[in-house]
Amino acid sequence: MKIKKISHVAIAGNDPEQSRILYEDILGLNFSGSEPVESEGVTTHFFDVGESNIELLEPSGAATPVGKFLNRSGPGLHHLALEVEGLDDYVEKLKQAGIRLLSEEPKMGAHGMRIIFIHPRSTGGVLIELCEKS
Repeated sequence: MKIKKISHVAIAGNDPEQSRILYEDILGLNFSGSEPVESEGVTTHFFDVGESNIELLEPSGAATPVGKFLNRSGPGLHHLALEVEGLDDYVEKLKQAGIRLLSEEPKMGAHGMRIIFIHPRSTGGVLIELCEKS
């Protein structure tokens, strides 16, 4: 088991064009593509920042997890993602420690990564995603 790096910082919003103008045109970040993640009800938009990314989350509807987040909290920081080696071992260790997860098992996310989220109530208020290349 090993945490390799911060994979991305995810920001929820409803206006990807406004975000693109900020991150690409004004800040000069490289836009590296968009990808729908149907299991999460979002389209992801990635901007490169060194070895990490800023991931913009655009919900496909108000009833999706990110849509509900936006209705409750408005646009802003959604989660921090850590790329790991040994995701299944981390899941077992978290469960044994009584750490609350948002799902029982990892699922597929953007870029072919296996993902699982740690509930913010177990992390001091921050939604944390663990992800591993499949």
